[in-house]
Amino acid sequence: MRRVLLLAVLAAAPAAARDSLGVFDRWGAFSDAAPRRCYAIAQPVQTGGAARWRPFASIATWPGRGARNQLHIRLSRARDTRARVTLSVGERRFALVAGKADAWSPDKRTDAAVVAAIRSGRSMSVESLSRSGQPFADVYALRGAATAIDAAALACARG
Repeated sequence: MRRVLLLAVLAAAPAAARDSLGVFDRWGAFSDAAPRRCYAIAQPVQTGGAARWRPFASIATWPGRGARNQLHIRLSRARDTRARVTLSVGERRFALVAGKADAWSPDKRTDAAVVAAIRSGRSMSVESLSRSGQPFADVYALRGAATAIDAAALACARG
């Protein structure tokens, strides 16, 4: 099962990923040398429908940009550009900024709050409306997320 998960995570990870830092339940941790970045990444356990691409959630650190624990979501479907994108972790709700199929926290404070919620949560969902106006949600299991986030942060802290 872990081998299948690792292959799935590698397929979801950006093509430039070079170093695997480990697989922690449903989350993997990776680092890239150039540009230097380290990230935790997972695929949803449930998607809002068939997609032309692999959806994922990632938390990345970019030392050269001074960015730490940045959230990036690749949605399972292209969204209606007028629709909001909401991330839910337990009772917490976060409004995200979004493109056609990607979403991010609006600022560093929200990134920090999302990571704190992930650390104590069991699952998270990302919800929006598809281009056809149908609601959809991508659901992520959070077991292993905190460990993967920590592994990525430590890798970039070491240089």
